[in-house]
Amino acid sequence: MGKVLFIRGGAVGDFILTLPAIKLMRDCLPENEIEILGYPSITELATTTGLADRTRSIEDARLATFFAPGAKLDEEWCDYFSSFDVVVSYLYDPDGYFSGNLEKAGVKTLLRGIFRPEESEPFVSASRQLARPLETLALFLEDPAPALDYEKTENTFPGNPVIALHPGSGSPSKNWSFESWANVIKGISEKHHEAHFLITAGEAELERIEQFHALIDPLGISWESVSGKSLTDLASLYRSIDFYLGHDSGISHLAASAGSKGLLLFGPTNPSIWAPETNRMEIIASPSKSLGDISVAQVLDRIELSTS
Repeated sequence: MGKVLFIRGGAVGDFILTLPAIKLMRDCLPENEIEILGYPSITELATTTGLADRTRSIEDARLATFFAPGAKLDEEWCDYFSSFDVVVSYLYDPDGYFSGNLEKAGVKTLLRGIFRPEESEPFVSASRQLARPLETLALFLEDPAPALDYEKTENTFPGNPVIALHPGSGSPSKNWSFESWANVIKGISEKHHEAHFLITAGEAELERIEQFHALIDPLGISWESVSGKSLTDLASLYRSIDFYLGHDSGISHLAASAGSKGLLLFGPTNPSIWAPETNRMEIIASPSKSLGDISVAQVLDRIELSTS
């Protein structure tokens, strides 16, 4: 086949849910050159784990003309797109302008993927939906598990259980309360006095996460704040932990892709679609779709089961 280009925008979770499709291409056709057009801080996850050979930034003003009908297309970008034997695009393109301009640029085999997974019944996981375009090439996703081979960070607390908690997400409605998470940490530490906690936060969460720090400071536990790391470095850290706690978030998908064992809380979103497909992550889904209806006791009970 030769050269394959995957075009994927979106946030961290969107990209990680697409990785099983990229991995399918790599595993089934290892001789292909695979390139990804996207956001470099996210797409580096694919190059560092060997799923892609190269990446290129999608943040180029010259690409804007590809989303307009009848526009004069940038010659260098036309040459770039036409150099691939297959292009798989997941960009939002309701009017087909981008796809039409790719074909105008010389793309011969264009596979259009969904920008956002379908959420109606029958519920199909996002990773399986995102891999469907490859069925045109007779490539069928059998293993949607996101586990990737990140480099493992050295454990600085050997012999002590290390538990990572990411108490945020991209939407407040998907977040359990800080007070509830603080009580979970307290409950774990009462049973495992030697436990060390890593509290991770994204750049947009730094100001608010200080409120959580203030809640756990008086608990007398061993903990540290983790922020400012690249996604690749954070994934390497997650490879070395003993347990992960979080919500439906891109960072939870990152932890799952690192092979972390853990527990995820789901409220308004459907885990049948949005949860990582791995048997290493337990799920608690609120029947009412409200995380407020999940109790601290429920979470502590499931952590017992997960770590037994």
